[in-house]
Amino acid sequence: MTGANTFSVSGYGPERSSLSRMLARDSLARRLDWPILLSALALSFMGAILVYSATRNRTEINQGDQYYFLIRHLMNTGIGFCLMMGTVWLGHRTLRTAVPILYGLSVFLILMVLTPLGATVNGAHAWIVFGGGFSLQPSEFVKITIILGMAMLLAARVDAGDKLYPDHRTVLQALGLAAVPMMIVMLMPDLGSVMVMVIIVLGVLLASGASNRWIFGLLGTGALGAVLIWQLGVLDEYQINRFAAFANPELDPSGVGYNTNQARIAIGSGGLTGTGLFHGSQTTGQFVPEQQTDFVFTVAGEELGFVGAGLIIVLLGVVLWRACRIARETTELYGTIVAAGIIAWFAFQAFENIGMTLGIMPVAGLPLPFVSYGGSSMFAVWVAVGLLQSIRVQRPMSA
Repeated sequence: MTGANTFSVSGYGPERSSLSRMLARDSLARRLDWPILLSALALSFMGAILVYSATRNRTEINQGDQYYFLIRHLMNTGIGFCLMMGTVWLGHRTLRTAVPILYGLSVFLILMVLTPLGATVNGAHAWIVFGGGFSLQPSEFVKITIILGMAMLLAARVDAGDKLYPDHRTVLQALGLAAVPMMIVMLMPDLGSVMVMVIIVLGVLLASGASNRWIFGLLGTGALGAVLIWQLGVLDEYQINRFAAFANPELDPSGVGYNTNQARIAIGSGGLTGTGLFHGSQTTGQFVPEQQTDFVFTVAGEELGFVGAGLIIVLLGVVLWRACRIARETTELYGTIVAAGIIAWFAFQAFENIGMTLGIMPVAGLPLPFVSYGGSSMFAVWVAVGLLQSIRVQRPMSA
């Protein structure tokens, strides 16, 4: 009898193990935030179509292959999706312990940009070229390490139960951590990325519960710093021209104001439903520069009209809405801060990118999250989605 019982228990062992794995997979699938995932995928695939439309006739950049950018955009999306799944598998809490390594690596990479390995693209010396057509923009990943690093410092004593809010010393340490890579990126100069990082820092501090004096102090310091940068001539000529064109849209329409003027013409010609995919005169005629990257929204505005462009904004809104829910529902300050940093990043970058095509924001060379062509930016935003998913998956079941 004993032998029979023993045989029964051992016989069910593998079946129970298989059942446990199946239930674990089912639990993970149920706890993922599907609106974020599906919206991000929809944006990426819409971006693939828009990138293809913008580059299929650009023989000077597509190496004679009309599918060159389309294939690479889809490959970048696939790699980004795998990075997201890897981030969920590792978990944001595991990455919390690896922050010193990740931070050191990101600083090392942006320092490499200042070496002969660095390359200049559109005026910004912000890229590392490794050969074989592979390049990397480290500032995209710095956004992630700033969020994780500041969250680690600001939440440490609060999550441990020692304090209700981060004290002034902790806030100062977190700001110092963010300031180092930001100053290096400013030297490139990559003003657009610095603007995003500043917004990330403000979002992180607001979510951490730090004293409002820090927020007002940073805003005042930022305004003073902007004046000093302008007066001391730190900005390059092309950056000054961009601000001048923003302040006066009629300034040199065939020169510094060319990009924004052509972008507005493209979007305005789309009307309600657009001219139809691959039938936009501005896009087909290649009148809008950098249309597969910074100005990809103009393709949507011209060929898909208000409806298609509005759909992109709605999908981005879904991502931000669900990210806000994740930030609100998590029970640990660390998760809240990470989610808030990502929200600030996505919201500002999307607003700046779309705004510069409409003429309500200066041209800053920032990609539209998930939509614009670019490996580094695509990988970074999908890692950010993985962090959001991890925060949701690892929260208590009762939350």
